[in-house]
Amino acid sequence: MKTTVGGAARTPAAAASSPRLRALNKDLPRQHGRSDSSALSGNVFVRREHHHCRAEKLRWISLDFKTVLTWTTQPSEHTYTVLFAPDDGDWTESHDCIEITDTECDLTHDLQPLNRAYSADIQTNTGGFAYDEDEQAHTYSSLFNPYRESNISAVRFAVRPVNESTVTINITDTLTAIHEGTKQLTIRDVLRSDLKYKITYYKAGSTGKREVISASSVAEVSKLDAGEEYCFIVAAFVPSRPKEAQHGGWSSQQCTQVQGTAQGLSLGALVGVIFIVITVLIISIVVAVLCCNCCRQRNKSFQTAQTTVQIPI
Repeated sequence: MKTTVGGAARTPAAAASSPRLRALNKDLPRQHGRSDSSALSGNVFVRREHHHCRAEKLRWISLDFKTVLTWTTQPSEHTYTVLFAPDDGDWTESHDCIEITDTECDLTHDLQPLNRAYSADIQTNTGGFAYDEDEQAHTYSSLFNPYRESNISAVRFAVRPVNESTVTINITDTLTAIHEGTKQLTIRDVLRSDLKYKITYYKAGSTGKREVISASSVAEVSKLDAGEEYCFIVAAFVPSRPKEAQHGGWSSQQCTQVQGTAQGLSLGALVGVIFIVITVLIISIVVAVLCCNCCRQRNKSFQTAQTTVQIPI
């Protein structure tokens, strides 16, 4: 693998045979008044010190395509230089992370194009005789693809009722850390047709949830009950990504009331009430008819009894 330092690519073998390193190795015993064995022992000590102070626990942190590499290390006066490379390319120094004392490096503008896998190499610079790049302690990161792995923050949106059964969801595309000239790109500019939005909603007071996936930043949710209150949450959704990186952060919940008069009863309940009313009405009519018939029969019997009774003179 090649290493690019100061814009020039070198292989590890070429770096090891540099005149500066050969001169340092040649003059090492004479400059310090030590034998070859003591010089070798000192070099071994430096290598052990490299291992002790090298970067550890490398971690990629990326949100809205702002990508930072962090690491931990033991307290020391050493500095660190960060190099990066695509999975099939050469190593290049990050110009903002050369001989730094911090334990993080912003690689946002280095990892271009976004849809490639990159790795990083953190070199521990100890100074002195170990300054040559092949004498540094190297720590390599795992591969990272910003396009497929960068987290997306929670979006903002607004709900606007359209009619008695429909509302419109207007979603604001989140800004990213990527610029093209003077324009700051949104997640829509970066992800294009890969970006969808997942809308989850439910009727206030109900536990049943429904879901809508929209390819646009403006979505319609229909078949709502007039006059009812509904609550909505929204998240960016990228189905082309690995499953664990498909969803962005969920938004805050927003509730709104659909236009129209609230229906006190559902259709089924309303049919039931009508059926009960009709049944009661029929029963009342039947009872009334029976009562009338009963009264008529009693009157008729009474009149018949009166005509058959003989009155003595």
